Amino acid sequence: MTETSDTGSSDPNLQNNARHKWYEDVLAVVFGVLFIGMGVVIYSQARLLMGGVSGISLILSYVTHYDFGVFFFLLNIPFYVLAILRIGWRFTVKTVIAVGLVSVFPYFVTDWIVIKDLNPVFAAIFGGALVGMGMLALFRHGSGIGGVSILAHFLQERGIVSAGIFLLCVDGLILFVSAFLLPLENLIYSVIGSVFLNLFIAMNHKPGRYFGK
Repeated sequence: MTETSDTGSSDPNLQNNARHKWYEDVLAVVFGVLFIGMGVVIYSQARLLMGGVSGISLILSYVTHYDFGVFFFLLNIPFYVLAILRIGWRFTVKTVIAVGLVSVFPYFVTDWIVIKDLNPVFAAIFGGALVGMGMLALFRHGSGIGGVSILAHFLQERGIVSAGIFLLCVDGLILFVSAFLLPLENLIYSVIGSVFLNLFIAMNHKPGRYFGK
């Protein structure tokens, strides 16, 4: 994210005041993870999909005896190399923490809340919105949830493509492959959720509109 306002101000005092405090970063990661984790739980309960490593992890959890968190944590490991080389250690450390928390969240949430009946349309829209809000919070505080979101963050920071548009394209490819693994109805609902998730990010994560760091 840039450190100047939309008016083009280059006042160093304004830039310094715009920087996030350490406790703001901590709270952003915590609440961002809570939003994402709850969205994943909703998707899992409705047997829906999302894109990126999260979607692959959900698929593997549906067809194996292992939980989402195991796959989500392991599949993200290779992307940390890109994060270190292209974005930096600070972003990578925040991302590793966020990924770890999202991985363990589903293990605990079943003790906090019981979902007895879940409308798939509501699950797709609300779950997608929760994940989008969580990713937006992490993006704005120099973090992510690993996987292609690291690449999306890098591409947007370099002004190559919007993070939301890039993720939407990746999600479309994953959902296409998933058509051979899940019922068509689940795939349609997943597409609805993916559109809401990525449009939410595309509309709210704009370079130059937010100069906190």
